Formats: sequence, C-alpha cells, structure tokens
Amino acid sequence: MKSKLKRIINNMNLARVRFSIQLISFALFVYGGYFAIYLGSKLPIFACPYNGKSAGACFLIPLQHQLSMPAQILLGGAGIAVIFGILTFLFWFIFLNKAWCGYVCPFGTFQDWLTYLRKSIGIRYSTYTQHQFEKLSKIKYILLAIVVLVPLLIGVGALGGEWGAAFCQICPARIISPTFSGDFSQWTIDFSTKTSMVLTAIGMVFAGLFLIGSFVKKRFFCFFCPMSALHYIFSKFSFVQLRKDGSKCTRCGDCYAVCDMQIKDIADDVVSTEILRDDCILCLKCVAACPEDDALHFDIFKLKAFSSTKEGFEKRMGIAKPKGDAHDKHTRA
Repeated sequence: MKSKLKRIINNMNLARVRFSIQLISFALFVYGGYFAIYLGSKLPIFACPYNGKSAGACFLIPLQHQLSMPAQILLGGAGIAVIFGILTFLFWFIFLNKAWCGYVCPFGTFQDWLTYLRKSIGIRYSTYTQHQFEKLSKIKYILLAIVVLVPLLIGVGALGGEWGAAFCQICPARIISPTFSGDFSQWTIDFSTKTSMVLTAIGMVFAGLFLIGSFVKKRFFCFFCPMSALHYIFSKFSFVQLRKDGSKCTRCGDCYAVCDMQIKDIADDVVSTEILRDDCILCLKCVAACPEDDALHFDIFKLKAFSSTKEGFEKRMGIAKPKGDAHDKHTRA
C-alpha cells in the first residue's frame, strides 16, 4: 500500500497539482477577507495588507514598523515583540520552506499567469546570462537591507517618520495587489512630503517594471524579492528540503531547462546533497523533469515525499512504452 501510494505521488501530473494549489492560494490570500478569513500579519509571502480583502499580511510590514520604534523602546520590552514576530514567521515558514514562493505567494502566482499569457500568444521569453544572473540575484539582499536598516535609522533619529515602511512604498505588491479587489487607490503618487513623493514614484516605476519584466522573463520579480532572501536565511530550519544524489545524475540538463529561476547548480553540482539555493522557489519542476530514479527528491522530515523516477518522467512527458512491455510483463507474471 505504501509503495503504491509513493508510486502515485511520484507519477503525478505536478503541473496540474501546482496550478490547483496556486489557484486556491491566490483566491484565499487575495479575497479571503470577504469571508472573514485572516491568518495574521507574519506570513512568508506577499499577501499585501494594502489589499483590505487579503486573508493575511506580509511579515515585512510589521517588521518595519517594529524596528522603527525608538532605540530605547526597541531594546526594552518591545524587543520581545520583534522576537515573537520572527518566531511566528518561522512557525509558518518551516512547514513549506521556499515552496511558499512556488505554490502559495499570490504575487508569484500572478507572474506565472503572465508567463502563461505570453506563451499563449507565442512570444518567446528572455533569459539572463550567467553573469547577469549572478549580479542581479544579489539585489534581493540589498532590498532586504532596506527593509531592516531604514526602520532602525528612523528609531535612532537619523531619518524622519516619512521614511516609515519605506520598502512598502516602493514595493509593486502595494500597488498591484489591491487592484485584484477593484481598489485602484494605490496607483497614485503621494505628494504630502518630498520623501513620500519620491518613494511612491519609485513604487509606480517598479510596478511598471514588474508587469513588463514578468511578461518577458519567468518569475522576474522573484530574483529581487527580499522575502526570498529572508527565506534563504532561515531555509535550513525547515522540515522540507530539496536534495540531490549526484551519483545518479547524468547531467542531462533537463532540470536546468525547466527551472524558472535559471539555477545552474541544479544540473551542474553533483557533490552537494542539499541543492536548495537562494533563488529557488521550490516549485519542484526539476524533480518532475528528471529521468533518473531518486536523483532529485523533495524530503519532509528527511523522508522522500516526491522523487524523480524514470516512470514518472515518461508519464509526464507522454512517452509511450513499447507495446511488447505490457505483454512481457503479463507473461512474466
């Protein structure tokens, strides 16, 4: 029974399963508020609080507000709230690791839908060179530094209060997410202060770049997402991991060919056992595309929950077995 269930999972149509999960998650985190569903403000995804109908909120906004408190308060009892917030974030995160990006994040799902749109009208996507990839993938850590350092500078008085939640002012999710609920109020520039004007203008530019970039490049924003950077910092603590058995890898490159994030290590690294990288969204396309038994596997509590298999690969690719196989199998039985 156990082996039969494992075979069913390994042979499943991952694309269909993933699409279903993404669709349900998108509806929940964009429209859950209509049904009085709220899952807190420490979520490891871009469930934007500027969308009043969201079922939860991104952890980055409460983190910015907490870190902007005066230093003497932050170093006192308020510091407990910061620690509690991080622990709550970790509680959510450890159960899915970076699969929050690949399966749950509504902003990530929207990018996938833009990719489907591009493919349906026959426009070829663009890719980064490896040099560009290595340079651009560092930007997410710069944005994470903005998330953390700007509030701290507010707390010590080096910056004014108008810099509060500075990242949210430039984040494209603030502008785009409420649009799905019919709220276009964020598509404006705030002229109340010079700082607000500059930050919200940058946000408008970033929203435009997001829409254009996500149309021509797969998962365009995920390369720059500070939430992804924060995920990777804590990824070792998760119960779920992506692992590789390099001795079974033939370096055919199928895994790299399907990787939306252009992670070359997934194909080239035959030494590392833990193959999860900072740009990985744990979509598991690489596992589904691998034709070698157990070369790649998705583990939960170190148990293989979804593994690459030749049979699963052939089924997903629609590779028909020779007619004689069924007869031979029946004869041997």
